[in-house]
Amino acid sequence: MTTWEWIVVVAAVAVALLLVLARIRRRRAHLKEQFGPEYMRAVSDVGTGDAERRLGGIEQTRKELHLRPLPAAARERYLDEWRQTESRFVNDPRDSARAAEGLVLRALEERGYPCEEDSERLVALVAFDHPDVADRYRHGHAMVDNVGGEQGTENLRRPCSTSARSSRTWCKERRLPHS
Repeated sequence: MTTWEWIVVVAAVAVALLLVLARIRRRRAHLKEQFGPEYMRAVSDVGTGDAERRLGGIEQTRKELHLRPLPAAARERYLDEWRQTESRFVNDPRDSARAAEGLVLRALEERGYPCEEDSERLVALVAFDHPDVADRYRHGHAMVDNVGGEQGTENLRRPCSTSARSSRTWCKERRLPHS
């Protein structure tokens, strides 16, 4: 090959490499924006490449879901159950917290989210539309599993009052994001 041919080949490879890098940067920025804190959590758990593949799969799954708003009657039923669950918290915080978690899971399923054995995958699916809810739900779930004694009850009170309340927000939505 002549010198000019080598220059053209090297230039073509450099352009291709720049295009690939630009695509990776756009994809990364998109996932960061879409998933919010869930992106950073996934990267810290499994590394950038694996996290981006996992979240890309979650994004594809979420786009294939046919989510629907809760009918008014179902919304009211869930809100009534929520109020009952909150009122039982003083007497039995652990049971109340577990009931609240079950209520959230039932509402998710009724909206069209899959019933997942892998709770992390379900949280990531929810994070696609509600990135602010995922960490709070995860924190509340961990507190339910680790509560014990008076200090544990106080620790449980915080996630139950903030985490689950924020989870309740999307239960009440009439419109669906990204639909």
